[in-house]
Amino acid sequence: MFKKFLIILFVVIPFNAFALEKETTFDQQKFKKALSDGKVVVVSSWIKYCYSCASQMKVLKEAKKDFDNIEYYAFDVTNENISNLFNVQYQSTLLIFKDNKEVYRSIGETTQKEIYKAIKTFI
Repeated sequence: MFKKFLIILFVVIPFNAFALEKETTFDQQKFKKALSDGKVVVVSSWIKYCYSCASQMKVLKEAKKDFDNIEYYAFDVTNENISNLFNVQYQSTLLIFKDNKEVYRSIGETTQKEIYKAIKTFI
């Protein structure tokens, strides 16, 4: 019985918690409008049950609050339309756009220090 409890505690609950935090917020019209308004746009990809994706998204949601002139969008990397639009093949891909062009790309970056450094470079 205790073994089953530990399995549920350490496997099922964390996976479900990370899965619940993720949602596709990308909208192409809003993306284009944000760029035309002169905002720095940050886009990240995720996939269900990905720990690094959840960590990255948590940092990016905080960054949206901490930086005035950025817009943040996320999408499920299995969405082929959006993945193809950005030529993204991997989860935890982080893209930054400024002046209607991609200016930064990384895969798997989850640290606040490095993500904030990248954003600050372009704002």
